[in-house]
Amino acid sequence: MIGMRIAGSVLAVAALTAATPHSTSDQPAPATTPTAAVTSEHPTETLKPLLEQSLPNVKGKTFTSAIVDFPPNARAMPHRHGQAFVYAYVLAGTVRSKLDGKPATTYRQGANWVESPGAHHVLTENTSRTQWAKLLVVFISNTGDKLKVDDPGS
Repeated sequence: MIGMRIAGSVLAVAALTAATPHSTSDQPAPATTPTAAVTSEHPTETLKPLLEQSLPNVKGKTFTSAIVDFPPNARAMPHRHGQAFVYAYVLAGTVRSKLDGKPATTYRQGANWVESPGAHHVLTENTSRTQWAKLLVVFISNTGDKLKVDDPGS
């Protein structure tokens, strides 16, 4: 039974990925949510929302799923996700992440994690200089809140 649930979850992620619009090149389409470059030597990630839906049984909360693409050697600016509860699943590549006060962790394809509301992301990067990394990220946020707020002073 557990194996069937895991297989179903993997199929759901594959279906979401297949349903995501792709460009005809090997590179992902530009983000619909602008992000700023950290420095000129590191490209940055792009976030493409897939689905946004108010939760019918939880007033004031919204479910949002998104694909986050990291070009080779990309690094996100330190940031927060407001008061959102965040779930992330690595679809491709390898990503290193560090939340304030915790050690850096490396996540490879198939790995997943959660982030508590208010968590401060001080490091998120693609560890490869040649391969793309891609995440499926799910946010449960306060309706109307921004999904990502850069914190360049960190």
